[in-house]
Amino acid sequence: MTLSDQLAEPAKHTRLPLVGDRAPGFEVESTHGRVSLTDYAGHWLVLFSHPADFTPVCTTEFVAFTELADEFAARDTALLGNFVDSVHSHLAWTRAIEEKLGVRVPFPIIADLDMRVSHAYGMLHPNTSGTAAVRAVFVIDPEQTIRAVLYYPMNAGRMIPEIMRLVDALQTSDRDGVSCPANWHPGEDVVLGAPRTQVELDARPADDSVKLTDRYLATKPGTPG
Repeated sequence: MTLSDQLAEPAKHTRLPLVGDRAPGFEVESTHGRVSLTDYAGHWLVLFSHPADFTPVCTTEFVAFTELADEFAARDTALLGNFVDSVHSHLAWTRAIEEKLGVRVPFPIIADLDMRVSHAYGMLHPNTSGTAAVRAVFVIDPEQTIRAVLYYPMNAGRMIPEIMRLVDALQTSDRDGVSCPANWHPGEDVVLGAPRTQVELDARPADDSVKLTDRYLATKPGTPG
């Protein structure tokens, strides 16, 4: 289906996109004007949703995203919010955040009044609300493939540094051909894939940089991002 077909077809059902799927295309109005998914091609993107403007938990999350916006940008990662509210409501809310909290939101917010983006990305969960999106996060890579998906309920705010750590892990894995273990942070040891041949298995003890715990579990020092 082409992007034009996707935009022309009414979004009637919510589907939960999967890791590895092509990110659903969109071309929509936002607080920064017209934006489309293709604007972010060649870059990483964190697309995230909130239930509504002028709500307390959402406000704290927006401040937290803004505080780390430069850190995301340093990782060539753009931020893009999505709400089922109008551009006028978004602008009034972000202005209030700036006036009351001294924080100027630097990234666009989609005005998803027809809920097309919310449906395409599975942000509306009917047993929670038919019109307010849950707290969804999609990490989309430069090829516009969905690489990670997170869903949070409306009453629990997200840990924004964890989203950035997730971006670090994905970028490290792509760059170095490794995996990142539990509680990993940039610069810490990374995990090597299990050997697929006897030659690979025999080579591991000869590599002084590799810590071999078992045949299938080997780590090596990570490299700076």
